[in-house]
Amino acid sequence: MDRKKYIKECKRVVIKVGTTSLTYLNGKINISKIDRLARVITDITNSGKEVILVSSGAIAVGSDRLNLEQRPRDTIGKQAASAVGQVFLIQLYERMFAQYNRKVAQILLTRSVFDNDVRKKNAGNTIDKLLELGVVPIVNANDTVTTDELTEFSDNDTLSAYVAVAGKANLLVILSDIDALYTADPNKDPDARKIDVVEEVDDTIYSIAGDAGSKLGTGGMVTKVKAAALLMKRGIGMVIASGNEPNILYDILGGKSEGTFFAKNNE
Repeated sequence: MDRKKYIKECKRVVIKVGTTSLTYLNGKINISKIDRLARVITDITNSGKEVILVSSGAIAVGSDRLNLEQRPRDTIGKQAASAVGQVFLIQLYERMFAQYNRKVAQILLTRSVFDNDVRKKNAGNTIDKLLELGVVPIVNANDTVTTDELTEFSDNDTLSAYVAVAGKANLLVILSDIDALYTADPNKDPDARKIDVVEEVDDTIYSIAGDAGSKLGTGGMVTKVKAAALLMKRGIGMVIASGNEPNILYDILGGKSEGTFFAKNNE
């Protein structure tokens, strides 16, 4: 597949940012980075593309707002931190996007939405209308309603894939502290090479993905690869790239070889 041609022709894009892409190493919110993310996404929408943002970070932000020494490990603690953090996070997004004259909307989803055809269609219709109105939908898991989201959605990697399907997107871009898929763990193997394109997710890809995530986020490469496999079967491409600098989105959507591209199946 011609990566550059496919990506440049994508009209609707889901961008997922992980917790580590929104916070400093100490867990506190990186306001400057969220500002740059809002500016870049607004600029991309001004170019004619439609963007759905899936944002993690509520639990980390809530933990900071509650002055907790570390992220809660118990389910109820995570739910409480998420409830506090989500309020601050969406307010921050609203302020940042407003600087660039772009409106945002909050959508909180649970797994049950995607398991029910009517609810899934309703969610998709809402996303369609918001994009038609020039609004950037900001999606997160509704952690306080059900505990499934705290495990299965794995820092929103799986959620972002479901949103891409329900929202009829052409591409999912996952930005995180994992900048690409490598032939081995680059932190342990100096000979590890970045894989530019994955045409098929098979046992070999799963075996090199590993399962380690960061201490702030909950996802790892395995959850991202599973998300890619789900999308590729449905004719949707995906890119995994570094979330250190939001400007990377210009290069990704311009078709440059940033991160790893999982090509959609042509069947």
